Amino acid sequence: MSSLHPFELAAADGKMIRGDRGEGKDRQILFITGFLSKRWGNKSKALAEWCREKDWGYCCYDVRGFGDSGGTFTDYTLSDWIADARLVLNMLQDGPHLTHPSQARQDAPPPKITIVGNSFGGWIAWMMAQECSAVEQLILIAPAFDAIGVRAREISPDRRKRWHDTGWMPWDDDPVHKDWPLSWKWVEESDAYWKTSFDRLRPVKTTILHGLQDTVILPSGSSEFVEQLLSRDPAFPVELHLIPGDHRLSSPEQVERLRRLVLETP
Repeated sequence: MSSLHPFELAAADGKMIRGDRGEGKDRQILFITGFLSKRWGNKSKALAEWCREKDWGYCCYDVRGFGDSGGTFTDYTLSDWIADARLVLNMLQDGPHLTHPSQARQDAPPPKITIVGNSFGGWIAWMMAQECSAVEQLILIAPAFDAIGVRAREISPDRRKRWHDTGWMPWDDDPVHKDWPLSWKWVEESDAYWKTSFDRLRPVKTTILHGLQDTVILPSGSSEFVEQLLSRDPAFPVELHLIPGDHRLSSPEQVERLRRLVLETP
């Protein structure tokens, strides 16, 4: 992989999606971050290094309203973050410099894309793989399927009513989340997208890694997702790995397991 360089993509509202990418050959890894996570965490840095070693392309970005990207957090919802992912995928699929210039041929297809989706980014990764033919592999780390819908169903009826009536509520009241209010539109969109999660199944190789001690996004969500998926397509190429660990899965052993999954040939 060549050195990483920044990019900007203008979204429909004119705000910029900002990220970093490196050119490579054979494979292109796209990392989609979790909720309220910036693009350069420990997993992203590790992925970039593995891509450098293998001479693969690598890309990561911040969603609008967070990190280095433009806009205000409260102006965006799930559909906007899906649109951000779609723009980045279109850039990787159709844009220039997908391979090193010395290896580029006018008739050569672009490298196939592997998406590594972390937590909330895991659900977005799943939706992108179902609509983008360039995606050949998914690695989902503690994927937060229908996360906001699940949250709305888990909280007390009184709090859910306040959320609906006032239109705003943070994910919870801890210091990490309390200053980032979510509109009720998040709940409505989460429900709507979840209902279509299995409508158009592309048989993309999918591996899910989820910690058994995860209390943020329960591992039962991944188990239920796989059960529903296989009930619709028993031959779907999906593997679920439930392993010791919490939501972050950031110990040396867990990162090494992720490395082996990423380096496997699809």
